[in-house]
Amino acid sequence: MKPTSKLDHCDIEYEVQQGGDLPSRTGSTNTTETCMTEELDSTGCKYTIRTVGKALCDRTESEAVTIPIDTLVPRAQLVKDFKCVIYRHKMNCSWIPVNPSNNLTVHYRLNEVNKDKLPLKSCEEFYSNGKRNGCYLKEDFTNQDIYMLVRSEAGQSTFKAFYVFPSPKMNITEEGNYLKLTWTRPEVGNNCWWTYEVCYRECSRHRECMNITAKEEPMLVSYDKRCLYEFKYKATISNHCSKIPSESTDPVTYGTNAPPDGTLTVVAIVIPVILCVSVILSCYCFRRHRAIICPVIPDPSAIFKEMIMNGNKELKAKSNLYTPVPEPIEPCKVTLVPENSVLQQNS
Repeated sequence: MKPTSKLDHCDIEYEVQQGGDLPSRTGSTNTTETCMTEELDSTGCKYTIRTVGKALCDRTESEAVTIPIDTLVPRAQLVKDFKCVIYRHKMNCSWIPVNPSNNLTVHYRLNEVNKDKLPLKSCEEFYSNGKRNGCYLKEDFTNQDIYMLVRSEAGQSTFKAFYVFPSPKMNITEEGNYLKLTWTRPEVGNNCWWTYEVCYRECSRHRECMNITAKEEPMLVSYDKRCLYEFKYKATISNHCSKIPSESTDPVTYGTNAPPDGTLTVVAIVIPVILCVSVILSCYCFRRHRAIICPVIPDPSAIFKEMIMNGNKELKAKSNLYTPVPEPIEPCKVTLVPENSVLQQNS
């Protein structure tokens, strides 16, 4: 480092400042600084260097020199959906690799306030879980930003880590005509102020989303035993823990969709069918046995007329009756004869 001017006859130190960070001093002419380029709006890092005199110097500092530094490694988008879930004494960071064939190395640095920037650390215990890969950061929870450096043969990328708390577990219990919703908060962030946004469906009908704080627990929802309930919720912590969301959760279901009460439907459908069938059978039976069920009743005038007509016919029939001719009857003569005599044939 060579400032534009020197402080003659003084013991000096070198002051190095990056952007708006607090300057650091060193008595050595060689120093190492870590620059995460994504921290800045520009494409690189800029350092301001000056010499500073110690006590008993007439001039206290030299003119500052600004040195821009850019990386020689090409930038590349290597991962997407990068997030770190905070647990006690470690963080589980995972991502979706843009190119699964790339061998990635992951480093990170904590951005501690009012402290010199800490050196890079390596992410450990790499794993693969389906589409997502991940590793662990051996760090306790901190409110400070964490900067990541991901490298591969294709290039490197730097970015600020997005971290979340483990999602609180929703507990559902039934109390009369209500469902009582409570949450079991994780160990990390248990003392933080949690808020919940709850959206749910009742019998496939979407209901209005509601917000509730930890102080307002439990949350009561009207319960219909014939419905299946599906709950989706997001949890967020705030106050001194910063505003950090929980990781996304799968829907939580309760109950079953019971078939609707079909009594009225049966009455409205079955009874008309029965009546229709009964009418058809009645018509068939009536037509088949019509002569028995509904005999023909003759007209009284026709009966009287028929009686008169039949009476006249009988009278006419009696006057014209056929009378047979009487046959002649020959007299029969009987003659007694002795027992020993021969019966002579009558000539």
